[in-house]
Amino acid sequence: MPIDALWSGGWYRYARRLDSPNFGERPTSAVVDLLVVHSISLPPRCYGGNEILELFTNALDWNAHPYFETIRGTEVSAHFLVRRSGELWQFVSCDQRAWHAGVSSYRGRDNCNDFSIGIELEGFEGDPFARPQYETLAALVAALAQRYPIEHLAGHSDIAPGRKGDPGAGFDWVDLQSRLAWLPAAFPGL
Repeated sequence: MPIDALWSGGWYRYARRLDSPNFGERPTSAVVDLLVVHSISLPPRCYGGNEILELFTNALDWNAHPYFETIRGTEVSAHFLVRRSGELWQFVSCDQRAWHAGVSSYRGRDNCNDFSIGIELEGFEGDPFARPQYETLAALVAALAQRYPIEHLAGHSDIAPGRKGDPGAGFDWVDLQSRLAWLPAAFPGL
């Protein structure tokens, strides 16, 4: 399929779109060459609900679960969410800056939100991820690499070491690398 058929203004054709208000402009000099893999579940280790969608759109009911009090008022987003079923959601145009990385640095460059695309996997840090997630993630990464000059993939733990630990030991970087057939140098620790 031609690349223009996959993308419209930074929105991926095969993702369900739900616009987040949590984004900004990228610096004009930014080159989007990094994909950051995260993991998220709300509440922790609970899957399939709408809480992640609500968090990214500032619609989460902070009183619905005791855990939510610990993140009350948080305004975050990612470009994409891959559900455990493999279902794909998009919240921010890839041409925009999502708020997924926080204080971060990768290969000598600070503020990773400026030059990265954030992909959340529904899961819990350190736990295994579902096979359909790897299928969707590999297809998404391949499509992103056709549109943007992607050179590296990293975990949140790689761009914010000591502060973040996701996606954790349960994420299989070797599986993703073999699905993409990219050189190991593009992946953390391979």
